[in-house]
Amino acid sequence: MTAAPDLAAAASVVEQASTVVDAAAARIAASGSIDDHQVLAYELAHAAAAVATARGLLDYGAKGDLEGRITVAFVADAVKNLNAKIFGREAEWGVEPGALDGAREFIGTYAAPEFLAAIDQAGPRHLDGDFELVQDTFRRFAEEKLKPIAEHIHRTNGDIPEEIIEGLAEMGAFGLSIPAEYGGYGEGGEGEYIGMVVATEELSRGSLGAGGSLITRPEILARALLAGGTEEQKHEWLPKLATAEVMNAVAVTEPDFGSDVAGVKVTATPAEGGWLVNGVKTWCTFGARADVLLLLARTDPDRSKGHRGLSMFIAPKPRGDGHGFQVVQEAVDGAPGGGKMEGRPIDTIGYRGMHSYEIALEDWFVPAGNLIGLDGGMGKGFYYQMAGFENGRLQTAARALGVMQAAYEAAKDYADNRVVFGHPIADYQLTQAKLGRMAVIIQAARQFSYVVARLMADGKGAAEASMVKAYVCNAAEWVTREAMQIHGGMGYAEEYDVSRYFVDARVLSIFEGADETLCLKVIARKLVADAAA
Repeated sequence: MTAAPDLAAAASVVEQASTVVDAAAARIAASGSIDDHQVLAYELAHAAAAVATARGLLDYGAKGDLEGRITVAFVADAVKNLNAKIFGREAEWGVEPGALDGAREFIGTYAAPEFLAAIDQAGPRHLDGDFELVQDTFRRFAEEKLKPIAEHIHRTNGDIPEEIIEGLAEMGAFGLSIPAEYGGYGEGGEGEYIGMVVATEELSRGSLGAGGSLITRPEILARALLAGGTEEQKHEWLPKLATAEVMNAVAVTEPDFGSDVAGVKVTATPAEGGWLVNGVKTWCTFGARADVLLLLARTDPDRSKGHRGLSMFIAPKPRGDGHGFQVVQEAVDGAPGGGKMEGRPIDTIGYRGMHSYEIALEDWFVPAGNLIGLDGGMGKGFYYQMAGFENGRLQTAARALGVMQAAYEAAKDYADNRVVFGHPIADYQLTQAKLGRMAVIIQAARQFSYVVARLMADGKGAAEASMVKAYVCNAAEWVTREAMQIHGGMGYAEEYDVSRYFVDARVLSIFEGADETLCLKVIARKLVADAAA
């Protein structure tokens, strides 16, 4: 018989952990430099993300016994990990030895193997009826259309079939965040954000590369347009994105500049009727199939201006071959002709189907009307990009949720059926505790995603979006690794989907803001600034 969940104690422990996080932020603020304490700042960011996730789970815990057990188990796990970080390094963290001793009994009770082993499911989502319908609709599509082809696409590095794109377009998947006035299905408010999280999770549960990620790129372009586009540009492009008449890729990263966007070298120089773009972009996912690139380029030759010299363009292009393409621009629609674009595929260990490219542009013409915001958008490209990527971080967390859920279900099914030493491995405490911790982490991450969605709908939550991305994507690596481990030798065989979940999960902490940069430059910076204030 396991202990009953004590939610009041959980709330108290969360506050104790918050005090430690605040102390570390104040410690760095007093030193005056995050860069002098990068290791501490990185650990602080992840600790803060875990504590924020725990706090976001407290209301969920009051909705039932299973929900309560999931909540106290997660709080205990998060605070146990924080205690391990500070042990022996209390001075560095700015706390006294024994700062979390008040949580010792709580951790001992709710992080106990028998308590975790008794949690045999991830629990209900507690979604409203409308969101249950969204979940059912996209789960059915994922089961019927994505799962049957996901492994083939992964093993052959194949293209996403056009019928998948068409099917998602018919369901309105590409217009979930586009306002109805521009041909989409977004109604504003929290429903729009939560609906996107739910749909993305279910599609990613079917396939990260061929499902959940398909709706990310239109989301980023749509948000950039809504942040800075003219009304004419919104009416031109948003309806086409909503119906998949136009599919886009994002061309921001460069070979020498990843998260350091301010250093972008690709240039856009004025020409008659538009701009000529020159330079190289990399990690341009879906770049071949895309009809347009959301392209960040330097319009001010004065490089000392950094990100203030960047502007954002919608650059039309022909569709190219999924395994590399080279096109020469025709002299139509005001283009002088002769511009070149070459896409070199970048092979990856996972996340296949979308395909990523290094794209070289030589005098590639972009019409003047495709500068987002026109003259008013000059030098504001970085901010439009951030408007798109901010929501992209929440969506990436939702993608991680889908991968984790798929891995958990696969591991649970295998454990129930695999017999070792005369018993299904699901009968052994170690397996049960692993599955229990998976279930706890998944539901905590899911509920925090809903919390962040509500904040973003209210015009807030920028820091929390970074936190949920940092926490969930890191957690996905552990969940998929343990799911693979439960499969034993067969987990290393490609005939089981769990090997794909493992390599797919690895990309999640890299794209949409590499984990280190996200933690140091966004999360820790915000925490330290708040502490200094």
